[in-house]
Amino acid sequence: MENELTNNPSVSVPKHLIEYKYNEYSIQIIRWILKAINAWPRPADISIVEKIHSDFARFMCYFLIIAVMVPNGLSMFLDKQLPYADKLQNFGPFTFWAIAIVNYSCLLIHIDDIRDCVEHVKVDWRIIKGLEDRKVMLKTARLGRFFAGFCAVFMHCGVFSYNIVQGTLKTALQMENGSVTVRTLPYPFYHKILNAYYSPAYECVFFMQFLSSFIVNSVTVATCSLAAVFVMHACGQIKIMISWLENFIDNRNEEGTSMRQKYAIIVNHHLRIISFVSRIEKIMNIICLVELLGCTMHICCLGYYCMMDYFSGDKRSILSHGMVLCSITFNIFIFCYIGEILSEQGEQIGKSAYMTNWHLLPGKSAQGIILIILRSNTVLKITAGKIVQLSFATFGDVIKSALAYLNMLRTILVL
Repeated sequence: MENELTNNPSVSVPKHLIEYKYNEYSIQIIRWILKAINAWPRPADISIVEKIHSDFARFMCYFLIIAVMVPNGLSMFLDKQLPYADKLQNFGPFTFWAIAIVNYSCLLIHIDDIRDCVEHVKVDWRIIKGLEDRKVMLKTARLGRFFAGFCAVFMHCGVFSYNIVQGTLKTALQMENGSVTVRTLPYPFYHKILNAYYSPAYECVFFMQFLSSFIVNSVTVATCSLAAVFVMHACGQIKIMISWLENFIDNRNEEGTSMRQKYAIIVNHHLRIISFVSRIEKIMNIICLVELLGCTMHICCLGYYCMMDYFSGDKRSILSHGMVLCSITFNIFIFCYIGEILSEQGEQIGKSAYMTNWHLLPGKSAQGIILIILRSNTVLKITAGKIVQLSFATFGDVIKSALAYLNMLRTILVL
């Protein structure tokens, strides 16, 4: 489909179908992911039965998250027989589930903003007519799809491999009559709620934890994919605007569209970009803050788990923890990467406007270009809680902070 859209966008295909295919190519991945956790915007004409079904599905997502997080937390805080090392081992999954429930709530709270962003992308595909401009949009859409798909594969493979490895291990359980070897669960389950060491309770709890892992992974992937797809679309619109600015002066004597009309189109497009980025920031700023803090903590914990696995010679656990570590590091890198790209592209608008021969324009038209330059001084950015701007520098700070905390943790526990 991609080659058909790029090389032959109008032959024998209705215009509305071409626009639909372009839009579908952009948002297909995030729609699949969001529908998996029932966070995709519902249509306005949804029936009562469909609405009840949707609300029940969201309830089940919350239930599956809580059904793993709460027994894990109770086991970690209330089980006095659990060694301190095991409690520290359980801290990572507990916080991962807690972050997922916060992010899932944020997605549902901002579901109307997600709908507006999806509609914004759809309208952009309709109003952009030029073949070269659509190639630019298609290129950025391809990059957004790549980030979303790669994040989904990486995250699910990392966490599910951990679940499988932990599920195949066995441990010695101290009983009144001696020790008994039992199968372990991927995540601890408080024994006073249910004795999950024996069949069929073990299989039921294991299956529930597996489903819960899928929901939690999908929430994490959904947040990263939303940011990637929408921000890359915004970057494509910025590149198109820059190309319009570069050709604005050179084509001023062409017949057809007047200079004032061209200027109005550029200004309106600039305002659409700013509005779109503001809506993305509204959706993502709390999510990014939670992810920033959570990834710093999880990189530290997973680094410590890998060290302990290495010292104990547990190669399977090293592999599973290492894959989760890589997936979480990649996740925060994507957030910081798209934040850096967006800021760089936003700065290029003002530079491109200044580099045009705006001094050759009549007075009022030249003043309009100057206003674009001034408006471009407002940095387009994605922030974590409107506190920290996401960038490569932020990613470096996360890694340095995680390593510093890891060194502190290692020193304290060794002492």
